[in-house]
Amino acid sequence: MRPRAVVFDFNGTLSNDEPILCGIFRELFAAQGKPLAAEEYYDRLAGLSDPEIVETWLGKGHSAIAEVIEQRIARYRIAVRDGSTVSEPVREAVRYAAERLPVAVVSGAARAEIEPVLEAAGLRDAISVIVSADDVVNGKPEPEGYLRALELLNEGLQPAEVVVFEDTEAGVAAAKAAGMRCTAVLGTLPAERLAAADELVPRLERNIVERLLS
Repeated sequence: MRPRAVVFDFNGTLSNDEPILCGIFRELFAAQGKPLAAEEYYDRLAGLSDPEIVETWLGKGHSAIAEVIEQRIARYRIAVRDGSTVSEPVREAVRYAAERLPVAVVSGAARAEIEPVLEAAGLRDAISVIVSADDVVNGKPEPEGYLRALELLNEGLQPAEVVVFEDTEAGVAAAKAAGMRCTAVLGTLPAERLAAADELVPRLERNIVERLLS
């Protein structure tokens, strides 16, 4: 079945920013008296939404959850405001897809941090739909974000007609639970953690999208 829409995860897939996120969370959690090792971030937290990351590490009901999330977003926006975390090969891949099919972004990040990066990278106009952490109750690995994108694309789409690009275990699980085809991009996690995807690719670039849409 030929794809009729493409959906990209944001952090680590469109935006090469997982090391930046890891560093910010480590600083903020250390300030709360609960240090986080980089290995723990990638093993347990990468791919979850901000609220789920903070609640998982500090505990549900912790008094600083809202403050940590607010500071995380503010620090992230400063770090990536020039759009440089979105490489030129990724920009070309997104533009290629957008010239042919509706394109969406489904992310556990806040809209306030997704849109400025897409704007700075010159990609905002290429994205038809953004589903952020602000738009769902249950983040990845639950499929809610992907199912919401399916509704908003409003093309009479079936899940199997959508190709998703993800970089984390939680993201792959969400896409597959939504009934979509998922291509996992290596870099954030090792291949064995992404084995549930339909395909693994070393990087996101135009020739990969071209092949999948042909």
